[in-house]
Amino acid sequence: MDDLIVKTITRIIIPFIQVYGIYIVLHGHISPGGGFSGGAILGASLILYTLAFGYKDAAKKMPHHVGAILESGAILWFLALGLIGIFAGGNFLTNRDAGFYMGNLSMLFNAGLIPLVTLGIGAKVASTMITLFHTIIEED
Repeated sequence: MDDLIVKTITRIIIPFIQVYGIYIVLHGHISPGGGFSGGAILGASLILYTLAFGYKDAAKKMPHHVGAILESGAILWFLALGLIGIFAGGNFLTNRDAGFYMGNLSMLFNAGLIPLVTLGIGAKVASTMITLFHTIIEED
């Protein structure tokens, strides 16, 4: 697309969309949101970049191999956190039973492993959205 207005607005708005997506991911354990919705917002921001600037420019920002590494790494991160609960003597992804600090209500660090789990889920959702969108565009 060669529309100057769309490209300019996209350049202006994408950082705000990404900051909001990161906020949703990081505060998902104490407010509505979390890894899936924050990851979807982050993925949508990169899809917007692809639509405004084209696939070639977007592939430079987020190459396919980086997306694949991020997808695989996010799943491994999720599994590793789940196994910590098992090795601590609880169930998969257990928190309090494994002895993790739960904190006080309304504190940012009050949910044990949940904030770390939402980081992995957010990365997985965002990278999957981008990979699927770029794969669809490549096939055209």
